[in-house]
Amino acid sequence: MALLTAAKTNLQRLALVRLIAITGQLAATIYAYGWLRAPLNYTWLFAVIGLLALATIFTFWRLGRPWPVTDPEFFAQLVFDVGSLSALLFASGGATNPFVSYYLIPLTIAATVLPWRYTLALALLSIGAYSALLFFYQPLQLFAASHEHMHHDTNFMAAHGGASATHFIGMWVNFALSATLITFVIVRMANTLREQQSELNMRRENALHSEQLLAIATLAAGTAHELGTPLNTMTIVLDDMRSDDTQLQSDIVLLKQQAQVCRTTLKKLVDTAETHRQQNYREQHADIFLNELLERWQVVRPDAQYELTVAAGSAPNIRIDEALRQAIIHLLDNGADTQSGALELRLQWDAKNIDLRIRDRGPGIPLAIAEQLGKPFVTNKGSGLGLGLFLSHATIERCGGEIRLYNHPDGGTEAVLRLPVANSSL
Repeated sequence: MALLTAAKTNLQRLALVRLIAITGQLAATIYAYGWLRAPLNYTWLFAVIGLLALATIFTFWRLGRPWPVTDPEFFAQLVFDVGSLSALLFASGGATNPFVSYYLIPLTIAATVLPWRYTLALALLSIGAYSALLFFYQPLQLFAASHEHMHHDTNFMAAHGGASATHFIGMWVNFALSATLITFVIVRMANTLREQQSELNMRRENALHSEQLLAIATLAAGTAHELGTPLNTMTIVLDDMRSDDTQLQSDIVLLKQQAQVCRTTLKKLVDTAETHRQQNYREQHADIFLNELLERWQVVRPDAQYELTVAAGSAPNIRIDEALRQAIIHLLDNGADTQSGALELRLQWDAKNIDLRIRDRGPGIPLAIAEQLGKPFVTNKGSGLGLGLFLSHATIERCGGEIRLYNHPDGGTEAVLRLPVANSSL
């Protein structure tokens, strides 16, 4: 059986509460009809109870459907409960019926589940229904038999003078105060609990995020140490290789350049760890930083092409470190890996943020994994560990920015990287 969402679980509990209420109402009506012989409108009462039963059956059926439970739907269910209760009370004594306080049950449920505006609306509806039942109802003759000296007046105020009227008016005031307290106090308490739970969930997610980053950082440090020796060996061997073949010599030079890039990258990995430990960052104009990064990227990806558009004016400063470079390079690599022609890069900014847009013309993001991209070991490539996007997201978030990936309307994928301007008020 599929797990229910929180909203569906709440609706299921509401249906169970309604089922219990139906059982009690049915038992009380049968008791009044079979044993007490009370002169009530049983056709009306059984019709309302039957309608409640049908609504409960429909609710349980609806819980098995994939449709999400929304706040308006839950509110409509509670309004139905208040309306059906009012119909039952109208035919069984109105405000003189001791079960009139059941109005507080739907109201309490609304206060703990729904936003305050729904609770306020339900409170006003309940108070209005209670007030109407003070004047419009069919008397509960079961109790009227012991008050024959009251001339059998069916009007509440006329039939219950003096102390009795004061008592029932006091009950109404008590109900109104209770409804008000539930609306404003319990709603606040429920909101506070929801906020605390949300904060707790966020802290747990951040803790898991940190654990994943620590594991990856440990793996990276170990990998850097292991790669150092073979890279040094490769460099020495390449230095010793000689050939008269021009093409081969050109390939050797290229291999030496690539080996040097790997050595430089490993060194910067160690330097970046030290930079993070000392919280040492530097600032640079965003356009200069991007141009330098692209020149470095072209050495590693000489086959890749791009078209860069930079907004007019003087670019603001951006706070940078090696991790940020790696995050952007990974996004560039993702676009180049689609082999769909030149990447379209656009750099723009305002007073608070700097946006870098990277668009390719590849197949786009599969919808099946669109919401999972950016999590560890989730990738849209045929190979790879799916760690690049995860680390890119983590790096950009640590810098106070965000990455958004989406399928462009004209085809391909567009990555939007947003970073705060250095020394901005944000």
